[in-house]
Amino acid sequence: MNDPNDDKIRKLLKQSIHPASQEFERDLWPQMLRRLEERSTGVPWFDWALLALAAVCLFLVPDTIPLLLYHL
Repeated sequence: MNDPNDDKIRKLLKQSIHPASQEFERDLWPQMLRRLEERSTGVPWFDWALLALAAVCLFLVPDTIPLLLYHL
C-alpha cells in the first residue's frame, strides 16, 4: 500500500539527487598520492626551540621532570 505522497517524494528525490557515477568522472586516488608525496616532512624551527628549552630545563632544574611528564 504505497501512499501517493511517498511516490511523489520518491520522484522528487530521484530528480534532485544525481548518481555518484556522474559526479566523479575521473579517479582521484593518483592525484591524492601525488599530493602526499609532495608534502615536506621538515620540522619547524619552533619545535626545535621547544625541545632545546625542555632539555635546558631538565639539566638546570631536575625537579621539572615530573612537570614535563605531566604535560606530555
